[in-house]
Amino acid sequence: MMDHDLILVIGIVLCALAIPSLLSAYVEGRAPRSGSILVFIGGVLVVIALTQNARGYSFAEIPGVFFTVIGRYLN
Repeated sequence: MMDHDLILVIGIVLCALAIPSLLSAYVEGRAPRSGSILVFIGGVLVVIALTQNARGYSFAEIPGVFFTVIGRYLN
């Protein structure tokens, strides 16, 4: 099973990566298929991380979670 912190970080990154795709589709008048798929997958991962973590997350903890996950996989 993956770490809840890692699942949260991957979900937030996927949602952030969807923003340029959604904006591009909006400007060009296309259907935002790939962006909406990324938002859906990222949102599901965030919800899984929030519901499976016993102590939960606060907004103030999220930057610390990012640095912890990045530090864990870079070292």
